[in-house]
Amino acid sequence: MKISKYINIKSIFAFVAIIGLFVNNLFAQATTVAATAVVDPEKNAYIPKMVTYYLLLFLLVCIVIALIGKILSVYDLTKKVQGAKEGFSWDKFNGILFLLFLVVGLYGTYWSYTVQGAQILPESASEHGVKIDAMFNVTLIITTIVFVITHILLFVFSYKYSYNKKKKAHFIPHNDTLEKYWTVIPAIVLTILVLLGFFTWRDITNISQDGIRNAIHIEVTGHQFAWEVRYGGKDNVNGRKNYKLIGGLGGLNSLGLDLSDKNNYDDLTVSEIVLPIGKSVRFTLGSKDVLHSFYMPHFRAQMNCVPGMATSFQFTPRLTTADMRDKVNDPNFNYFLLCAKICGGSHYNMKFAVKVVSQKEYDKWLAEQKPLVTAAMIKSYQESLAKKDTKVADNKIALNN
Repeated sequence: MKISKYINIKSIFAFVAIIGLFVNNLFAQATTVAATAVVDPEKNAYIPKMVTYYLLLFLLVCIVIALIGKILSVYDLTKKVQGAKEGFSWDKFNGILFLLFLVVGLYGTYWSYTVQGAQILPESASEHGVKIDAMFNVTLIITTIVFVITHILLFVFSYKYSYNKKKKAHFIPHNDTLEKYWTVIPAIVLTILVLLGFFTWRDITNISQDGIRNAIHIEVTGHQFAWEVRYGGKDNVNGRKNYKLIGGLGGLNSLGLDLSDKNNYDDLTVSEIVLPIGKSVRFTLGSKDVLHSFYMPHFRAQMNCVPGMATSFQFTPRLTTADMRDKVNDPNFNYFLLCAKICGGSHYNMKFAVKVVSQKEYDKWLAEQKPLVTAAMIKSYQESLAKKDTKVADNKIALNN
């Protein structure tokens, strides 16, 4: 008999134990701290200490399990040397471990739901987000039920049908009826969920022309590492842009506005996004450099900002900032816009304030905002036109001569 045979079993047991009990906990805690660090960057210093702690704990458990495996292997070898017909019952031992891991694993699932689940986002602040949350909850309930049932069967069967000389194995190649059930039922459930998601997606991307005209138009441009936001102004229309004009007008034209389009002159520049409750809002997104991602988690809204291509979606806020503060019992709560693409070294700095208010508060705020096109930009633009006209005139004179 070779001890290495049992060492292999022990190694597998150690690997599964560590993965199930500690690695999951490590990543869960790291995710929690990282999420909190968005609000409080000072807590970043805690992450290395936490990771070190769990790594040391990981090594300690590995050593303990390895020692137990060695002791059991020596005990089994001793029984054999003493003339026992059978040594240590590894098959029965592994069966008991399966039951143990079933209990520990189910508790780990419960722990994840209660500890990590408590950190889930509050109810959606947008109308379409309510549908997204409903789909999420349905999916979570279905997958949890299937997960618990299948894992109970997996571990219980592993114990019940562990090796026994008195048992005879029977080979069953397939069961057509059972295979139909586990293929058709999931297919129907997934089809329903996919269709619900498709229709919800269309609600915010495939808008009628009347719906587009009646919405508030806001343009958001991402760049490393900030957001530039402009409102459509009195005409509710964002003027044309041209990437070739970015940085022009003496460096004043950061968005590349085409000042030959009069719609640009009443566009507003803002330091925060303010939205009126119950009013449809249309966001047009773009990027000046690399790929960014417009992400407002509390509104269940996310879409890529692609260089050279405009993307857009439309939704309706349903909860003001004050309403959400009451619901989460946090007087300091605020909505925010983040970048969901790792776009460079200072990606974490791409945070922009968002506020939802009443229509009256929105109108008052809007009246206080300043035009994006300044007098200096207009002067520089007129000077460039004058130079262009002079150059054209000089060229005509040269041609005539």
